[in-house]
Amino acid sequence: MPSTNVSTAAPATSGTQQQTDYRAMALVTTLFFAWGFLTCLNDILIPHLKGLFDLNYRQAMMVQLAFFSSYCAFSYPSAKIIDFLGYQRAMVIGLLTMGVGAFLFIPAASAPSYPLFLTALIILAAGMTVLQTSANPYVAVLGPPRTASSRLNLTQAFNSLGTTVAPSFGSKLILGAVAAPVAIEVFRAFTPAQRHAYQIEQASAVKVPYIGLAIALCVLAIIMGLYKLPKIASAEAHGETHGSIWKYRHLLLGALAIFLYVGAEVSIGSFLTNYLNRPEIGNLTLKDAADMLKYYWGGAMVGRFIGSAVLQRLKPGAVLGVNALVAALLVVVSMLTLGHTAMWSILLVGLFNSIMFPTIFTLGIAGLGPLTGDGSGLLIAAIIGGAIVPYVQGAFADMPSIGIHHAFFLPVLCYLYIAFYGFIGSKPKAAVAAS
Repeated sequence: MPSTNVSTAAPATSGTQQQTDYRAMALVTTLFFAWGFLTCLNDILIPHLKGLFDLNYRQAMMVQLAFFSSYCAFSYPSAKIIDFLGYQRAMVIGLLTMGVGAFLFIPAASAPSYPLFLTALIILAAGMTVLQTSANPYVAVLGPPRTASSRLNLTQAFNSLGTTVAPSFGSKLILGAVAAPVAIEVFRAFTPAQRHAYQIEQASAVKVPYIGLAIALCVLAIIMGLYKLPKIASAEAHGETHGSIWKYRHLLLGALAIFLYVGAEVSIGSFLTNYLNRPEIGNLTLKDAADMLKYYWGGAMVGRFIGSAVLQRLKPGAVLGVNALVAALLVVVSMLTLGHTAMWSILLVGLFNSIMFPTIFTLGIAGLGPLTGDGSGLLIAAIIGGAIVPYVQGAFADMPSIGIHHAFFLPVLCYLYIAFYGFIGSKPKAAVAAS
């Protein structure tokens, strides 16, 4: 957990922008789109790699375990990079690192090797960690503190635009780029030579998409490096000293909320393709089921645009609490029903996921002053929930007594805690005592 005095710290009052810098915000928003797009492609990779390497659900969730563990592993180094080089150079380094990770999909597919795919994902996520550690607090301080939550919801809406576009892109260029996968019984009957030839053919589908993405990331890094972003003064520049983030109850509870939110969101997205593929739920082909992900992530995009306006008027904590309760109810409905009711209720969860991450983030760093950078690092490290919760849900899904249909009880528990955080836990300690 990072505790370095990074230059991402929300500055002292003299460092906070009183007018929102929309040009800088527009450029940084492209980063939100990029990492949303690439993160959502994992949901396409999981069913593809599951069949390609004959994995069970728990083994397939190693994709998310490798990817989201990087947020915890690299959050402290990311903070140090930002501390020494500043926001803008850190963003460039993050984009270039992501580009390297995307290029590594080529040898992984040529082998083909599941460990190499996981290695490429770790490097891709390492670059993404640098972007998240810098871009989230940077947007929060690009304007008045009162509208920080609204501003971050707006930029996160473009993150959701990336996750909305990615399923159609992935289903066509990855799942639809080669012949339909053979039944698992046929695959297991192959000779070693037949299996290797089949895996090379199927794995080749990822090469062209990820080469294109790697080039796009490098171009975006050049643009980001040449553009002059406004400098936000850090607390250190004002000669301020830091205390400890561990005394802020609402920050620590917020870190747990981020852990559980990302875990729930990623769990649902990771299992959706296989879930909708089941005869009793959607009875869709894997390609068509993957394409349905656009409704899950598209709901998050629509909700964030709406939330950006709503949060100008309503208290963020209350909005967060209501959304979490509705999300929990929708997952329960999906678990207790079949067919289109089960399918559409789980897809609708995306709409209510929408405002959760940016709202939890801004509630968590509220009132930290010069400690905001350290608090931001802690919250970004908590994204490791996206590695752990899906992996645990995968273990439950593999149990015959539970299965994929009822393993969704885990996200329900996550949403109930988030509702508690919104209504009660997000209030600073003094405010809770007064109420």
